[in-house]
Amino acid sequence: MNDKKSKAKLIILLGIIWIVITLPLPWVVNNPEVSETQFNTILAIIGVMSIPFIVLGVAWTLKPELTT
Repeated sequence: MNDKKSKAKLIILLGIIWIVITLPLPWVVNNPEVSETQFNTILAIIGVMSIPFIVLGVAWTLKPELTT
């Protein structure tokens, strides 16, 4: 059971790291020309684009033999 908890924590951590790294927040936040609707659209696009990579990370964490 402890192994499942550690894998779940690792998967959550990897997903959070991936999303934080892919966010262009300094470019978006520091730019006064970016409106709130544009900001929300950019966040939504990044979120949708991140889903396949997070799924791949989860799959490879659970079944490392898939990487070979």
